[in-house]
Amino acid sequence: MIKNSSAKHPLKIAVFGATGDVGRETVMEAVARGHQITAIARNTDRLAALSDIVTRQSVDILQRPDLISDILANHDVAISALRPGTGHEGLLVDMTKALLEGARTSQTPIFVTGGAATLKLADGSGHTVLTAPNFLPDAVRPIAEACAKQDALFDHYDDVQWSCLRPPAMLFAGEKTRSYVRGTDTLIPDHDGVARISYADFGVAMVDLIKDADVHHQRLTAGYQTQFAAA
Repeated sequence: MIKNSSAKHPLKIAVFGATGDVGRETVMEAVARGHQITAIARNTDRLAALSDIVTRQSVDILQRPDLISDILANHDVAISALRPGTGHEGLLVDMTKALLEGARTSQTPIFVTGGAATLKLADGSGHTVLTAPNFLPDAVRPIAEACAKQDALFDHYDDVQWSCLRPPAMLFAGEKTRSYVRGTDTLIPDHDGVARISYADFGVAMVDLIKDADVHHQRLTAGYQTQFAAA
């Protein structure tokens, strides 16, 4: 259960990975709803435009994992939008584990941006994004494999209030429509058969999850079903 979850009170939310594409959109959506945001990243300069609205905190969670539980203890909820850079994809597992350990110690609910790797294709083949032949370009296979390992971590944290929101196969820079469908273990194809959502609407979907205080220990996804935002 999220502390201070009443709609009458803004939540104190810590957003890790706040300078990435998903992180920035999530921060802006949460701010627009009146929540109090601590935007956390190794380098917070890219959040300069939001400096008067959010609290910025520079933390390298792999170098200072001891700080995480203290940060989370001062917040009602945490969001992870972490994505390591190209060539360092494997760090995603260690970073997510550090956050889950901090959430375990502080007993703070955490909402994690996962990956599409473990989602089943909508064609009924039984294949996932990661296992389907010729589905993934070689360039994105390293992060997909890291996301699959990240996904497996959650099975070891039954005592943590975690939720994982997995994006569809395609995330893109598009407008915010606030019109999306939430699913579970299968890609959600839109009107032309492509599973996608804009970064902006994925941020909306992530903040929407926080309203559902009883949503935990669930792996979910979101995407457009009948239309999509034009890039």
